[in-house]
Amino acid sequence: RFGAVMCCCGPCAMYRRSAMLSLLDQYETQLYRGKPSDFGEDRHLTILMLSAGFRTEYVPSAIAATVVPDTMGVYLRQQLRWARSTFRDTLLALPLLPGLDRYLTLDVIGQNGGLLLLALSVLTGIGQFALTATVPWWTILVIGSMTLVRCSVVAYRARELRFLGFALHTLVNIFLLIPLKAYALCTLS
Repeated sequence: RFGAVMCCCGPCAMYRRSAMLSLLDQYETQLYRGKPSDFGEDRHLTILMLSAGFRTEYVPSAIAATVVPDTMGVYLRQQLRWARSTFRDTLLALPLLPGLDRYLTLDVIGQNGGLLLLALSVLTGIGQFALTATVPWWTILVIGSMTLVRCSVVAYRARELRFLGFALHTLVNIFLLIPLKAYALCTLS
């Protein structure tokens, strides 16, 4: 709709040869803080495309195959790479946002702000438990409610009840991915 998908995932992305050639030098010499960077090349290439004025579009009829992690260790390493890429390239994308649709700005804020709010909620809940020895029921209720609303909206829009199962992913976020993303932020270089 907006011609600005913010990350064209590697195995699912296709680019015009002329567009790719015009950005090849920048793409191959990807640096972060003056050092070569070898993670998040798909998100970085998407940001380069948008910076150069190209459109990036989602094609719902496209079919792609990829290899997915089959062990927890491989999954966590993938998520660490993706988290570093998201942090780094979100910063690179900020100057683009005023020239794109306002909805995309809201989306970028929502994607990053949602994780921050979840992390803050978890930390305040832990703080309440540590300081008062009481269970943070309001925190648990708010996180659970927001999770169910989000999953219900997706299930409704997709017309598939199986998306309600993604509510379990909140537990993965709280216990695995938030600590991993905090580590990724501290080790961007």
